Amino acid sequence: METDKRPPAGGGDGCLVGVIRIPVKIVAVLVVLPVRVVWELLVAGGRAVHRHVLGPLYVHVVEPLLRTLGWLLTTLLKLVFVWPWVGLWRYVLVPVGQGLAWVWRGLYDQVLAPAGRILTAYVFRPLGAALAWAGRGGMRYLLAPLGKGVGWVVRALAMLLFVWPWVGLWRYVLVPVGRGLAWLAAAAYRYVLTPVGHGLAWLAVAAYRYLLRPVGLGLAWLVVALYRYLLRPVGLGLAWLAVALYTYVLTPLGQVLLWAWHVAGRIAGWLWRGLKRVGWILVGWPASRVYRHVLTPAGHAVREVWRTGRAAVREARAAVRQALFGTPPVEPARSRARTLGSTTAAGNTPAPEISLHERQG
Repeated sequence: METDKRPPAGGGDGCLVGVIRIPVKIVAVLVVLPVRVVWELLVAGGRAVHRHVLGPLYVHVVEPLLRTLGWLLTTLLKLVFVWPWVGLWRYVLVPVGQGLAWVWRGLYDQVLAPAGRILTAYVFRPLGAALAWAGRGGMRYLLAPLGKGVGWVVRALAMLLFVWPWVGLWRYVLVPVGRGLAWLAAAAYRYVLTPVGHGLAWLAVAAYRYLLRPVGLGLAWLVVALYRYLLRPVGLGLAWLAVALYTYVLTPLGQVLLWAWHVAGRIAGWLWRGLKRVGWILVGWPASRVYRHVLTPAGHAVREVWRTGRAAVREARAAVRQALFGTPPVEPARSRARTLGSTTAAGNTPAPEISLHERQG
């Protein structure tokens, strides 16, 4: 009866492939497909929330709020750290410096320069002339009064040049200017800085009460709601999904794969042992029988034939040598070697080499 060698109807797949493929298809339909559908729904929901909620919220609420806060912070910094110093420099220090420069120029032009000219014209020159006349006329009798007069003049000049200008500058310039600056500082503090500080404090309180606190509460509520109604359910769902996937998909699939691996190992072991048995029956056992019952006797026979032929050749060569040279049949030294199958040499003493001329002589 001829064996049917046609492939099975499954396209050449065995039972093991069918056993593995059917559970994998069932797992893919029951687990992978719902997981993929849920994932696609979550992705679509996240995109919709980003497009219709988070994006407009950022564009229409968060970004304008950040811009407003930046503008308020910039204005507050300018109002506190820039504008007061600019106003102090522009409206206080510069006018005071200009006034002091004008006072000094007026003092020099109207007081110091005329006083110097007057002193030079009416004091120093006459004094010098009087001193010269006194020196020429009667220095002995006028020295003491002249010394007193010179002392008085020197004191008067010292007072005029080094005391009265500074006293006048202090009394009529610096003290009024200092009082004016103090009054200006008090007025600026009372009518500018205090209202500005109150306004800034009220603005900060109002910004905190009506802007920052509601925005912070709204953001906190949004974060809490996002965690409570989106992130936590999604996380729990993902955790449950991972546990279910591990429990109901990966573990059975691993057990099926492990069972399939053991089954495949056993089948492979059976196939290997069968192939070894078939190889021994088809090749090994016939080869051993042929080697034992054919090749070994043939080798022995060939060895015996070789030994017999070699002995015959040796005897024939000895006979030819005896017939030609009349010497006893002695095997040459080079032929005296270990024979096939023997362990000892034919002889140890080499044969004498006698040439043809010596024998004939």
